[in-house]
Amino acid sequence: MAEGAVSFLLDKIARFVENEMMLLSGDHRQEVLYLRGELERMRAFLKVADAMEESDEEIKVWVKQVREIAHETEDALDEFTLLQAHDHADGLYGSLHRFSCCIKNRKSRCRIVSELQGINSRIKSICGVHNRLLHKLSGAQQGSGPNNIAGNTWQDALLLEKTDLVGIDEPKQELVGWLVLGGSGREVVSVAAMGGMGKTTLAKQVYDDAEVKKHFKIRAWITVSQSFKIELIEELLKDMIRQIFGVVSRPVPEGLDSMNNDRLRRIIKDLLLKRRYLIVLDDVWRLDVWDALKHALPKNGCGSRVMLTTRNADVASTSGVESIGKVYNLNPLPPKESWYLFCRKTFQGDACPSYLEEICKNILRKCEGLPLAIVAISGVLATKDKRRIDEWDKVCRSLGAEIDGNDKLKVLKKVLSLSFNDLPYYLKTCLLYLSIFPEDYQIEQMRVIRLLIAEGFVEAKEGKTLEEVAEDYLDELLKRGLLQAAATTSDGRVKMYHVHDLLREIIVTKSRDQNFTTIAKDLINGMWPDKVRRLSVHNTVQNVPAVQQNRCFSQLRSLFLFGVVEKICIGKLFPGAFRLLHVFDLQNSRIQKFPVDIANLYYLKYLSFRGTKIKSIPSFIGKLQNLETLDLKHTRVTELPIEILKLTRLRHLLVYHYNLEPYECFHSRYGFKIQGNIGTLRSLQKLCYIEANQGGGTIMTELGKLFQLRRLGIGKQRKEDGKSLCLSLKKLTNLRALSLTSIEEEEILDLEHLSSPPPLLQRLYLRGRLEKLPHWIPSFHGLVRLFLKWSRLKNDPLVLLQNLPNLVHLELIQVFLGDTLFFRTGGFQKLKVLGLDELCVQVEKGAMPCVEKLIIQCCNSLKKVGVPLGIEYLTKLKVLEFFDMPEESIDTLRLDEKASDYWKVANIPEVYYTYWRDGCYAKRSLSREPQ
Repeated sequence: MAEGAVSFLLDKIARFVENEMMLLSGDHRQEVLYLRGELERMRAFLKVADAMEESDEEIKVWVKQVREIAHETEDALDEFTLLQAHDHADGLYGSLHRFSCCIKNRKSRCRIVSELQGINSRIKSICGVHNRLLHKLSGAQQGSGPNNIAGNTWQDALLLEKTDLVGIDEPKQELVGWLVLGGSGREVVSVAAMGGMGKTTLAKQVYDDAEVKKHFKIRAWITVSQSFKIELIEELLKDMIRQIFGVVSRPVPEGLDSMNNDRLRRIIKDLLLKRRYLIVLDDVWRLDVWDALKHALPKNGCGSRVMLTTRNADVASTSGVESIGKVYNLNPLPPKESWYLFCRKTFQGDACPSYLEEICKNILRKCEGLPLAIVAISGVLATKDKRRIDEWDKVCRSLGAEIDGNDKLKVLKKVLSLSFNDLPYYLKTCLLYLSIFPEDYQIEQMRVIRLLIAEGFVEAKEGKTLEEVAEDYLDELLKRGLLQAAATTSDGRVKMYHVHDLLREIIVTKSRDQNFTTIAKDLINGMWPDKVRRLSVHNTVQNVPAVQQNRCFSQLRSLFLFGVVEKICIGKLFPGAFRLLHVFDLQNSRIQKFPVDIANLYYLKYLSFRGTKIKSIPSFIGKLQNLETLDLKHTRVTELPIEILKLTRLRHLLVYHYNLEPYECFHSRYGFKIQGNIGTLRSLQKLCYIEANQGGGTIMTELGKLFQLRRLGIGKQRKEDGKSLCLSLKKLTNLRALSLTSIEEEEILDLEHLSSPPPLLQRLYLRGRLEKLPHWIPSFHGLVRLFLKWSRLKNDPLVLLQNLPNLVHLELIQVFLGDTLFFRTGGFQKLKVLGLDELCVQVEKGAMPCVEKLIIQCCNSLKKVGVPLGIEYLTKLKVLEFFDMPEESIDTLRLDEKASDYWKVANIPEVYYTYWRDGCYAKRSLSREPQ
């Protein structure tokens, strides 16, 4: 994917020209400007070239050469900038060091300029190839026109047979009902899913259904395809006219081929105006195609329907909102149906031999319910000798290589690759970047957002932070079906992502072929690229000397360790290879001491020791002038040196850990101490958790200078800090989440000086005494999550909270001094998750109509209280959890048919309790086993 490498390099050259150009002589400046001009000229053709490199060897070689030139240029510019960044000491030693560096820098500058001259010579040498390829690329662009549209036959689209869609009857009947029933207006029915799920096959079965044929006398099937260009919309309109005129037995209008789009739309609209019609638009990738076609399809009041199939959830939802309609999200096959299809295709209906069952289930797990993948891989396995267990095991272990090299899997690779090839370069880069994570890894949203920013892969957009732009990238991949939401928060935000195993195999292969990422798993004694740019180490490093002997790490930009169980000495592992490092992610590794060599990493932007045993941060952390993320969550660090205040580019500072003790609800967070003026870190967007009981109260005042903060966590809050904190909070107009914890349970959180909260605040977590509920909370309509602990209010807070219009998650622990909390009829209309302690609770009919999960915490007196009175009125309740329960209370929760509360919770799908055992939480189901 050379387009991305060149685009990001051009951005870097622009910054270099602005900041470093004056350090070069006139001739040398011309070298940089010439280089920029040639790269800009090439970029215009790289998008088409990237898409063709898999099918054209000459283009593939040229794209590789351009990509290598881009990487080498980036290295040279970074090396040059590094020369100017030396931090010299004062006094005689400093003067001598500066003089020595001046001599070295002059030599190094000459070497780097010589490298740029060599790069320009290489560019000139491939320009001849570039000019010759222009004709080929132009022909490829023209080839995506009318002839390609005509070539979209059923054989291309229907990659699955009807029998390959196990369980097709239920979705088919539902879609048929949506088409023939419903209102008299024109409605849009969309079938959305990732490639290979069987959308087209399902839609064709619905289209050919006898009831549908009888209901719609005029039907037309239009295949759009990924390669379609909006300039050729008239070809689709002409195809539609030919089909419709054929149905009504009328001759096609004369001069059809010469008509413009407006004339073609009028013909279709006039013909369909008084007729009930069904138009299927198959494989719609972009909204502009729907926008161009919808005006030709009249809203005639005859019960007409338009059915779309699409990989893009945005196309499905938008078309349904504009016109009355529905979206059918085609889900992966469940495990039982997947196994049935797999065995039918692999063993021709026979049972799977017992000695192959474990291997087959491991292979099937990688298919993740994708019908096309199951069918394609079954076709490969059907040819294997059932007696050769090693052959079947090899397919399981090397599925990525099979997809890349087995002719029987070409269709699967093509279908999955189509979605990748359709992406703009910045989304391709984003998706390729996910290859750093191991198989089946749940990818935390904020982690990958911070990483993408640190790598320089996120383009600045006016009015948005880089974090918001990166989130937009991930959201677009989610809508296109290339990412899956593995976990969401109660207020609907995506927390974790997952990449389909087979799609991951493809992006890992692409990433390796393009030298984007190197995965060190089985590669330790294997073939390494000439230069490794990103290294992801999975599971273990068994042969450190073999890695040390490699000299391909000099240009390393990123290093990740996943599941590395050995203690690793970083300096010995890759000696002297880190000078250009941007990302250093050691999350959950066995490291115990902050590596000294990190002080020399001038370019470092992302540093994570999350989950390690590091106890302290040295003062030389102040040398990392470009650092944007410092993640020390779940470490043993409790104090930061004052030098941290030199890191003015820091955007995310996470230093805290939880105190996991049994039956301690809302587990306490322990943050960090720091001396000095935290207000100097003006770029901070997340600060968690700074301790308030230090610096004579100036910390609270300093926080008011951090205008960019989105999330703020403060621990050890005192009553006397309240006024200064409130004055600061008024200034934090970008704040979305606020967490405050008092220094002890009885300490009062004084928030009465806050006349109104930050306008964008959505999530509020208060742990400490409240003399009364802050007056601004009940009227704050933007609040979606509210957690209160130790409040000990004299008056029932629910009276004031029940009308919050957007509240979806409420947790109340030791909040009310009264006997009973009353949830009244009509209150908490949007609440989905409710957490309570052992306080007596009564629910009236009509209260909390949307609650799906109820958590009862610290259930020490459950024998007296039982489940909340009126729980049977929570008709949408799906999960009931008893959390942090002492083991001696378990016997009181044996919800058999003799228990008084059994019939109240018998219809709740999931009932379980968690309890403390052997230093961690255990979970046990209380739900009745199905008969």
